Amino acid sequence: MAYQGFTAEYLGIPAVTRAYTTACVITTAAVQLDLLTPFQLYFNPDLIFRKLQVWRLLTNFLFFGPLGFSFFFNMIFLYRYCRMLEEGSFRGRTADFIFMFLFGGFLMTLFGLFAGLFFLGQAFTIMLVYVWSRRNPYIRMNFFGLLNFQAPFLPWVLMGFSLLLGNSILIDLLGIAVGHVYYFLEDVFPNQPGGKKLLLTPGFLKLVFDPPEEDPNYNPLPEENPNYNPHLEEDHAPGQDQN
Repeated sequence: MAYQGFTAEYLGIPAVTRAYTTACVITTAAVQLDLLTPFQLYFNPDLIFRKLQVWRLLTNFLFFGPLGFSFFFNMIFLYRYCRMLEEGSFRGRTADFIFMFLFGGFLMTLFGLFAGLFFLGQAFTIMLVYVWSRRNPYIRMNFFGLLNFQAPFLPWVLMGFSLLLGNSILIDLLGIAVGHVYYFLEDVFPNQPGGKKLLLTPGFLKLVFDPPEEDPNYNPLPEENPNYNPHLEEDHAPGQDQN
């Protein structure tokens, strides 16, 4: 029963959130079990472009360090805010959500080419937190029972907490910057005078992840029936003697 309950709960997680968090946990577990090493995962432009180790473009977003407080802290925030975005402002828009992932990952990768960053998963988490916080500006937050503030301050509080732990804030600033670029282009600029929507989700993503729903009131034409036989209809035309 417990296994069935866990399975049902797991399958109830939105698809994108489930896939990304699962990939992060599996990657960390593989490193802990010595099946992989961080040296096989980190972002290295030379190995990507000269040795064609293109998987590093993805794996550097999946590894959050060894098991410990930092890993669980990041996983909690990643799961929580990724899920709230997917079930909130991106509900029914899986293709748009995936496009945000691709857009954010692309900008971070470009920055990583010049900044010498090895793992970008934490920056990606901060990006998700930033976008959610700007779309929910009036929600009151409480951080470990110590601070009360409104949602837009959350990314900055997390950056300050990271600083207290002795971590570099460059990765947090990158996540905030990329999150702000996405938020501005998607939510702010299109609503300004003369503005327009610049981030257009490719059609193939919509075709794969957001297939059009069938209209339950649609009555198909006879010709659309796979068993339709025009000759049979001619044989039984109105007024024709069927004896």
